Amino acid sequence: MTAVADRDSWFRRYEPASPDAVQLLCLPHAGGAAPQFLSMARELAPAVDVVCVQYPGRQERRKETPIDDIRTLADRIEELLALRPEQRIVILGHSMGAVVGFELALRIQRSAPGTLLGLIASGRRAPVIQREESVHRRGDDGIIAEIRALSGTDPSLLADDELLRMALPALRADYRAVETYRYREGDRLSVPIGVMLGDSDPRVSLDDARAWEQLTDDDFSMRTFPGGHFYLNTQQTAAASAVADLVAAFQDLSRTS
Repeated sequence: MTAVADRDSWFRRYEPASPDAVQLLCLPHAGGAAPQFLSMARELAPAVDVVCVQYPGRQERRKETPIDDIRTLADRIEELLALRPEQRIVILGHSMGAVVGFELALRIQRSAPGTLLGLIASGRRAPVIQREESVHRRGDDGIIAEIRALSGTDPSLLADDELLRMALPALRADYRAVETYRYREGDRLSVPIGVMLGDSDPRVSLDDARAWEQLTDDDFSMRTFPGGHFYLNTQQTAAASAVADLVAAFQDLSRTS
């Protein structure tokens, strides 16, 4: 596979953007796929260039082996981004994607200083908070029970046994990646972090979310929305507006720093 074809398999643009638009790189949750951010792209274009990551092992990439390590995912995405010196980028990650986003942000601020404007961490506790979790070790029924509890999966998928079985390898790999990830003491960002979460998220408390402030030497903000772990699905317009506000704030902060 050529480098261009490889990039095309990882990144999706659903809407055109203005030539000078900031790139918003969107990273899905465990078991999620690039179309999760389709409505975000429609809400923010053309002022923001929304680029959605498609992890291997799902949808049209379902025959590829899923990656079950957060840092390996971040390495691969950084390798393919090919950021230009003048390009400005904001990372938005939801749930597992927030952890991938943190690791990716660490890499970009080292390899392409000045291009990264900020990180938006959605629906995930800060990496400094470690908990022992073992969903990836459960049987298939246990993993299905977990995704049902979070209420973020299309009911038609849960009702279709064949589709569900096809999705399970990627789900298990994603849970293994995020549950075995361990924060490295001292890793911090030099750019602002904005946190977003649902006010009734069963997996992320307000204190869990506020702990992201420990991971930046720059500005920190947090906003809650009505809803649970997948508030992005039920608060699409409000969430997109908040993301647009954060992108604008990150730009302003970069101009004054």
